[in-house]
Amino acid sequence: MPSARTRLVRPKPRMLQRLLPGLDGGSEIPEKLYFKIGEVAGLTGVQPYVLRYWETQFTTLRPTKSPSGQRLYRRNDVVAVLRIKELLYQKRFTIAGAKRHLTAEQEPFPPTVLDSVRLVKEELKRISSLLHRNSP
Repeated sequence: MPSARTRLVRPKPRMLQRLLPGLDGGSEIPEKLYFKIGEVAGLTGVQPYVLRYWETQFTTLRPTKSPSGQRLYRRNDVVAVLRIKELLYQKRFTIAGAKRHLTAEQEPFPPTVLDSVRLVKEELKRISSLLHRNSP
């Protein structure tokens, strides 16, 4: 029989187990592969309809979609939302001004895998054309 001092220890919810610091240091982003739009809204404090609108305005914000059509945000998308929120709400940029500011920054977010594949493909084409020119 458990004593009166024994208490049940509940495990932390998975979402709270391993947190990574967010862009501004105040919020934290869980270490997950994908986030649903509701999770991103909760993490960033931005309503889902605003996130959907920002997707149409900012090219840096492009979540993938599941086969059922649900938006799946990656960690870099959440960081992009935090950056856009900072520009619009704290620094008081307009949407057009925030777009210009983001494009003026040199590579604000790491390149995607597709960008890397495109660069490798272009380099291979250059090498192939050099080999064809120099072959007898």
